[in-house]
Amino acid sequence: MPDKLSRIGTTMTDGFLEIEAVGISERAGLGGENHSDRSSGMSRIRTAVGWLPIIMTAAAAGWLLLNFARGPEAAGSRHVAAIPAKLGSGGATVGLAKEASFDPLTSEAIVPDQPAPVDRLTITSQYWRRGGLGSNALVTLTMRNGNGYAVKGIELACAFSRPDGSHLTDRSRVIPGMINMKSRKTFVRLHVGFVNLNAAKAECSPVAASHV
Repeated sequence: MPDKLSRIGTTMTDGFLEIEAVGISERAGLGGENHSDRSSGMSRIRTAVGWLPIIMTAAAAGWLLLNFARGPEAAGSRHVAAIPAKLGSGGATVGLAKEASFDPLTSEAIVPDQPAPVDRLTITSQYWRRGGLGSNALVTLTMRNGNGYAVKGIELACAFSRPDGSHLTDRSRVIPGMINMKSRKTFVRLHVGFVNLNAAKAECSPVAASHV
């Protein structure tokens, strides 16, 4: 490609040089240095017109050589850049790539929050009594496990109050053993701690448990 362009440029240059030589000979025959203004003006126009194709040919050859040196990657990049962006409503530019849609087969399943083991533990019956010298609180209660699995490490919290119902003190302990799924279990005389002699009532409830 460069050699072909060079030959074309050389042929055109030789032709225009011949035209320029003929113009010079005509001016010499018409009177040497005393030629007319009209002949001088025409000569300058022919000279300028003769050089214009040479300049254009050289510019075109340089452009082709530059693209040939860059290779097909440059043409490919220009082709991509020429693709206009789509316009959405309100004149907002919309990307050419399609937005990824939600696929339930490949997306992660969203698992809803599961209730804590203690949420399905309920006390169906309870009462308490004093033990020892009257300062020990012994609680007997029946607990139901409504979970679909066994639980253990059940923490029990008990609130004690005076005869008038005003709060007196709190005690807690972890119940030993395990309660099977969908079953009940009775715990007898659990020692939940020492209480004041003024304690008259007690209310216990589970506050924590572990999945087995």
